[in-house]
Amino acid sequence: MVRRILIGLGLAVLLALVGLMVWEPFSASPGTPPPAHAYRADITRDAFGVPHIHGATDPDVTFGVGYAHAEDDFATLQDVLAMTRGRYGAIAGADGAKIDYALALLDARGTAQRHYGELPADVRGLLEGYAAGLNKFAERHPGEVKLARLFPVNGEDVATGFALRQPFFFGLSDFIGPLVADTPLPREHGPVLDGSVQPDYAHGGGDQLSAEAPTKPAPIAMGEDGALAGSNAFAIAPARSGDGVTRLVSNAHQPWRGGVAWYELVIESDTGWHFAGANFPGSPYPFLGHNETLGWTNTVNRPDLTDVYKLTLDAAGTHYMLDGQWEPLESHRVMLPVRFGPLVLPIFKTVYRSAHGPVIENPHGAFALRYAGMDRLDQLTEYYRLTRARNFGEWQAAMAMQAVPSTNFVYADREGHIAYVYNARLPDRKSGFNWRGILPGDRSDLIWKGPVAWAKVPQLVDPKSGFVFNSNNTPFVAAGPGSELDAKAFAPELGVETDVTNRTRRAVKLLSATNPIGRKELEAIKYDRGYERVGYVAWMLDAIARLDVKGDADLAGAQALINGWDLQADGRNPGDALAVMVLKNAMKESYNLHTPPDARKELEFAAHHLLKYFGRLDPPLGDVQRVRQGSVDYPMDGGGDTLRAATSWNIDPNDGRLLIKHGDSFVMFVEWPKGGAVTSQSIQPFGAATTRPKSAHFADQVPLFSAHKLKPVHFTREDIAAHAKSHEVVTSR
Repeated sequence: MVRRILIGLGLAVLLALVGLMVWEPFSASPGTPPPAHAYRADITRDAFGVPHIHGATDPDVTFGVGYAHAEDDFATLQDVLAMTRGRYGAIAGADGAKIDYALALLDARGTAQRHYGELPADVRGLLEGYAAGLNKFAERHPGEVKLARLFPVNGEDVATGFALRQPFFFGLSDFIGPLVADTPLPREHGPVLDGSVQPDYAHGGGDQLSAEAPTKPAPIAMGEDGALAGSNAFAIAPARSGDGVTRLVSNAHQPWRGGVAWYELVIESDTGWHFAGANFPGSPYPFLGHNETLGWTNTVNRPDLTDVYKLTLDAAGTHYMLDGQWEPLESHRVMLPVRFGPLVLPIFKTVYRSAHGPVIENPHGAFALRYAGMDRLDQLTEYYRLTRARNFGEWQAAMAMQAVPSTNFVYADREGHIAYVYNARLPDRKSGFNWRGILPGDRSDLIWKGPVAWAKVPQLVDPKSGFVFNSNNTPFVAAGPGSELDAKAFAPELGVETDVTNRTRRAVKLLSATNPIGRKELEAIKYDRGYERVGYVAWMLDAIARLDVKGDADLAGAQALINGWDLQADGRNPGDALAVMVLKNAMKESYNLHTPPDARKELEFAAHHLLKYFGRLDPPLGDVQRVRQGSVDYPMDGGGDTLRAATSWNIDPNDGRLLIKHGDSFVMFVEWPKGGAVTSQSIQPFGAATTRPKSAHFADQVPLFSAHKLKPVHFTREDIAAHAKSHEVVTSR
C-alpha cells in the first residue's frame, strides 16, 4: 500500500513537472494572421549584407523588411513579438516577466485594440505587410521558432510593440521600478520652477545649467546597465562647410545587441518611397537616415514627461477620491509566464488603473502614473510621414503632429536648411504648481489632457552659426554662442532639461572653434576622444588627487597615472585605461543625478583589475577595451562620455577585457553637394547578421568600425545593382 502511494505521488510530481514544461503554449491565445494579400519583394544585398528592399507598393516593401530582418536576426524579432503577447517571461525568465508586467500595467495591448482601426489605411497596410513578412519566414523556418503559437502575427501585434516600448525611451522605467520596489523616485532633469538660466560656455556651469529642486530622491538608473544613454548628432550648413556641401551625421548610440539595436537597410517602392537608414527590431520602416532630398537623426532627450499622483483609497481599496467623489479603481488580474530552467511557472499579478493612468500599489500607498503619448498609436503615422517628406515644409508638417513623445531631431536637406527640434509631447500643465514632486491624486484639474502647442516646443532653424548639434544635452546649447535659444522664453512647467554632458562641452568647443567645418574636420569632431575637466570629470580627478595613499604602492602608482593623464582616451597616454575605468561610474551617477561615487573605491577597483589581468597599471587602452563578436576581436578607443563613445561594457571573466556593449553604434555621414545627388556612408560595430555566427556578416564591419572607417551606402537601384552580391524574390504565396 505504502509503495503504491509513493509511486502515485511520484507520478503526480512527474506529471506536474511535465505540465509545467508544456502548459504555456496551450494557455496562450493563438495568433491571428493579417488580411490575406499578395506581397512581393526583391531583397538585394551588398558586400556587407545590407538589404536593399524593393517593392511595387509600400506594403510590398515592408513585407520584405520583415523577411530580410528575420533572415539576419529572427531570434531578437521573436523576443520583441513575445513582448507584445505578454509571453516574454516564457523566454527570458524573471527579466522577461517584468516586461510582460509592463505590457499589462500600461495596457499597451488595449491601446492597440482601441486605436489600431483609427490609423490611416496606408499605415495599417505597412504594419500588415511587415507582419506577413515575419509570418512567411516563420513558416519557412519552423525549427527557429522559439515559442509555439507565437505565429502568425498581425499589424495589431506590431502596433502593440510601439505602444509598449516608446515610453521607456524617456525613462518611464525610472518611475515604474521604484514604485514597484517601494524605493525613492527619481530626481527629474529640468529647471527649477521659478525660472532657468543661460549656459556658461566658458566654464560649463557644472553638469546642469541651473540649480536642482531636490523634491524627489535619486532614481533607479535609466537605460541599459544604468549607463549614459548617449547619442550625437551634427548638421552643417553649406555656408559653414567651406565647400558648399550640406552635411548630416547620425550617431545614435544604442546597445549593440537586442531589441533596440540598430538594423541598417535601404527601402524603395515604385510609388516613390525611398529611404536609407536604420530601424529597431519590430519596426516596418527606418527611424532615421535620409531620402534623396532630406534626412535627420535622433538623440535621446529627457524632458519631464511623467507625473506621479498619490491616490486616496477607501478602506476596501477599491475606490479612490477624485473631486470629492469616490471613483472605482479599475483592476485586472494577469498571468505572467516565468521560465525557470525547463519549467515555466504561472505567476499572477493584479494591475490597476485610475483616471490618471496606470496605478501601482506599494506599502506607502497607491500611486498613479501619467505620461506623454499614453493610449496613442499615431507615432506610427508620424514616422512614416517623415520618411515620405520631400522638403522642409512637409517634414515640419509631419513633426507638428507631435505624435512621437520624445527624442531630439537634427535635420538637414539639399536646399541647405539645417534644424534642431527638441521634439517632445510636452504636457500642457497647470501653471503655478510644483510638478516636480508627487502630486495629489484627488484633483482632476491636475490631470493634463494633451501637449502644449507645437510653437512652444524648443526648435532652431538655420542658425547664423551654420551648425546644430545635440549630445543628450539641454536644447539651450545647440548652435554655439550667439545662436542659442533663450531658456527664459520657455515656461518651467514644460520640464525641459538643463543638463550638459562632456560630449556637449567638447562638441560646442570644437564646432565653435572650427571654420570651415568640412568633411575632414567633421570626422575629427565626431571621433574626438577628449574630456573637459569640468563637472563630474573634475570632481573625480580632483578627488583622486586628494586621496591619502601612503603605504599602498599600487594606489600610489594609480594616483600618479591619473594625475598625469592628458584627458584624452586615444590610447596614447599610459593612464588612458585606468582613467576610462574610474570615470565610468562618475559619468553614470552624474547623468542620473545621483550621489558621486567613492573615489577611492573606484580607483582601487580599476587598479586591482588591471594588475590582476594585465600585470600592470598602464596597459594600452586598446588592449583593455575591445570590440568582440565571436572570434573577431579588435581594439576600441574612446570613453564613456566622449564623442567617440564606448559607453558601457561587460568584463570577460577569462581575460579581463572590457567588451563594449553600448556606445557608438550606427554611424552615418550624409552629404548633399550643391546641385548634386545625395551620397552617404555608414558603419555598424559588428555586421548585418549579429545573431547568425555562421553568416559572413556576423562581424565583417568590426575592422572598419575599430579604425574609424565607413563603408558606402548604395542608395540608388543602379548603384546597388552594380554592387549586388545576392538577390532573392520573396512572395507571400
